[in-house]
Amino acid sequence: MSIVLASASPRRRELLQTAGVEFTVCVSDAEERIPPGTPPHEAVMLLAKQKALAVAKDRPNDLVIGADTVVVYDGAILGKPADEADAARMLRMLSGRTHTVYTGVCLVSAGSAETFFEQTQVTFYPLTDDEIAAYIATGEPMDKAGAYGIQGRGCTLVRGICGDYFNVVGLPVAALCRRLKQ
Repeated sequence: MSIVLASASPRRRELLQTAGVEFTVCVSDAEERIPPGTPPHEAVMLLAKQKALAVAKDRPNDLVIGADTVVVYDGAILGKPADEADAARMLRMLSGRTHTVYTGVCLVSAGSAETFFEQTQVTFYPLTDDEIAAYIATGEPMDKAGAYGIQGRGCTLVRGICGDYFNVVGLPVAALCRRLKQ
């Protein structure tokens, strides 16, 4: 049985490689949908499951890993920004405040699916409009949930975290590896 990562995320690939997991990548073509009002922790698990199941249907003899990450502030899910103005809006919202990053993971093997999630609290420094504009000018926020990447230049925005750092990057790798051992 091979391990298959159902994700196009280079960060997830890097984290699994760093952990010593041997895997291949097969990007999911699942249409990502969540019912309105779904709590964030359930939403990420549902999206992870949709991705994993879409790949598993063509890989029935493999163990497929799906994952999804969202940033949540004041009950609102912040996905990837639509444009620079949206990125600025998100960063102003997170400035000087604490938000939660949720990552859902789904493991599909032999027709059964196991899902779990991790959550991490992240606190930002207060940000000036100039700091926000300079960060957006790097282009880094544009493909990241919540408009920042903690593993890149976005690290300068973060005052502290409570929880799994790698969860914020996009994959709770220690929790995943423990489940893979089982």
